Amino acid sequence: MSKHRIFLRISGAILGLSLAVNAVAGDIVVVMARGAEPLTKEQLANLYLGRTFDFKPLDLPEGTGLHDTFYKRATGRDYSQVKAVWARLTFTGHAQPPKVLADAAAVKKAVAADPKSVGYIDSDDLDSSVKAVLTLN
Repeated sequence: MSKHRIFLRISGAILGLSLAVNAVAGDIVVVMARGAEPLTKEQLANLYLGRTFDFKPLDLPEGTGLHDTFYKRATGRDYSQVKAVWARLTFTGHAQPPKVLADAAAVKKAVAADPKSVGYIDSDDLDSSVKAVLTLN
């Protein structure tokens, strides 16, 4: 393989990685129904780590950049660590992990319909149907 082809492959890989990182480099907003009070980062971490059950946490599909970045910013842990916490809670019968919804539109719809639900979306997807109660950047 020529040096030029190797350079092009490496450049393409770097560009792809850069685009993936930039896709989630913005703010993530935690959303609830429009009348909700703001949440603290500690309250949010407790919800998504199964420590409290004041609200029903909603999730986006695993493996998306937004999902993984959310857990790092919200809990300070990698998702593999969070997944282990939920596996233990589920096995012992103490709790079920957050319900997974397909995309930001589904999260907004569920949150708007249930004042006890909390979810997260990219700040670009925020609209007046829900209220941002915390911003993770």
